[in-house]
Amino acid sequence: MVDFLRMCVLHAIEFQAQQTGRVLDDKLKRFKDLVIQDSTIIRLHESLAKMWPAARTKKAAAGVKVSCIVSAVADSPKSVRIYPERTSEAKILRLGPWLRDRILLIDLGYFKYLFFDRIDGYGGYFVSRLKGNANPRIVGVNRKCRGNSIDVVGKKLRDVLPRLKREILDVEVEVEFKRRKYKGKQSTVKRRFRMVCAFNSDSGKYHTYLTNIRVEILSAEEIALLYGARWEIELIFKELKSHYRMDQISSANPNIVKCLIWIAILTLMCSRRILRLIRNANPEKANKYTHLRWVKVFTEHAGRLLTEVLECMGLKLDMLTLYDIYLGQGCDPNVKRERLMERWVT
Repeated sequence: MVDFLRMCVLHAIEFQAQQTGRVLDDKLKRFKDLVIQDSTIIRLHESLAKMWPAARTKKAAAGVKVSCIVSAVADSPKSVRIYPERTSEAKILRLGPWLRDRILLIDLGYFKYLFFDRIDGYGGYFVSRLKGNANPRIVGVNRKCRGNSIDVVGKKLRDVLPRLKREILDVEVEVEFKRRKYKGKQSTVKRRFRMVCAFNSDSGKYHTYLTNIRVEILSAEEIALLYGARWEIELIFKELKSHYRMDQISSANPNIVKCLIWIAILTLMCSRRILRLIRNANPEKANKYTHLRWVKVFTEHAGRLLTEVLECMGLKLDMLTLYDIYLGQGCDPNVKRERLMERWVT
């Protein structure tokens, strides 16, 4: 059953990829897709702690990590994998030729100069927040500031940032990192990337981003706005947990746990497919069919929809079929102790 449900999810992902998807904005028309990578933790029954031990906890607890890559064009996940919770983010991020001409929005958990170098090597693009302890050297300026501004070229970011008075800092930086060992040797590499610092008036601090998207393609302000789209994957995780109950798995059976996770993902894929049909039927108001509004409508009518689908396939839930379902599922196989009224009534 686990393998069957996983294959159903893969089939749904492939089917979605073959359909006509949403169109990227004119600013992004040169790219094939905008994709977002992240993962979420699912808490499990404590009896599974030996199989799937939780991270950063002193008490017996279990958990798995569900990793997703979400496509803006498909408006749904294009890759889903399940890992033990203690699996590092570095081992989850799968890079390859599929990244060519695509923008990947990366969470800080995946921040690594080596990853950015590989994405660039595959012909892909990325936008990531800069890690708090990162301190690259500024080697060029993409936007000159008018007035009596400080010279930033040749200086480290952390030396410059506290003295800045401008709203935007758009510069080229040089970073140094080590590549993987090859034939027993490990080389040190220097790479140049674009760095954007945008002042946030709410926090009173600069939000700093690293990217390889050139200035003539997206401005500094657009880079900051684009990274904000990463919140879309957090909404998907909220949808899976709050409405499809992926965060409410009480079973101590690992196979049932996997089944329920794949079922939640499959439900999301079906929901997004129907949403696309609804949007296509009403293109003038397509943007008003928001995900969180839609999921409420979908879950309220899912039972009736399933009945219609089954009847279209020639599977009608008549009284005898319902009786068999009640007969099989109404009996609790886990009840072993005597019931309170068992000795008094039959």
